Amino acid sequence: MTERKRVYSTQAIVIVGLLMGMDLILSRFLAIQTPITRITFGFLPSALIGILFGPWTAGIAGALTDIVGTVLFSRGGPFFIGFTLSAFLGSFFYGLFLHKKEVTLWRVIAAVVVNTLFVNLTLNTLWLVLMFEEAWMAILPVRILQNAVVAPVRVALIYFVAKNPTLKRVYMKFSTAKS
Repeated sequence: MTERKRVYSTQAIVIVGLLMGMDLILSRFLAIQTPITRITFGFLPSALIGILFGPWTAGIAGALTDIVGTVLFSRGGPFFIGFTLSAFLGSFFYGLFLHKKEVTLWRVIAAVVVNTLFVNLTLNTLWLVLMFEEAWMAILPVRILQNAVVAPVRVALIYFVAKNPTLKRVYMKFSTAKS
């Protein structure tokens, strides 16, 4: 049995780092925050890392971005490992569904639905219940509404970025999807 090692070029590492920084900015500074929900566009760089570099790289980048964001910009909020796990899984699923595959509308919808149902509505709601001792039924309706509104936006943006010919030519130059 042979072990397959992936070697990243310096450019690929820089691309992942820039996308992680973009995720931080979109998630921490350009987010709409309420006590029980946060609307952000940080999913887009995470999805792009997944498309370009695969599930494991995307998952690790998602987890590291969450840790760095919490350390640098927590604004007094506590670090909770559950949200780091959610960040890992959310990014991982984008890579699992979209890396080295034709990015179709149905694949994007599948990735967003899995993230919405499993990561956002199940895990993140559980983490909020554990952290703030809120009742499931008190926060779940608001979270369902928020995710129902945001999911189509996520699908549209990810699909647009993945299928845009100009953007695709630029980012496929650095992707591991071609190997």
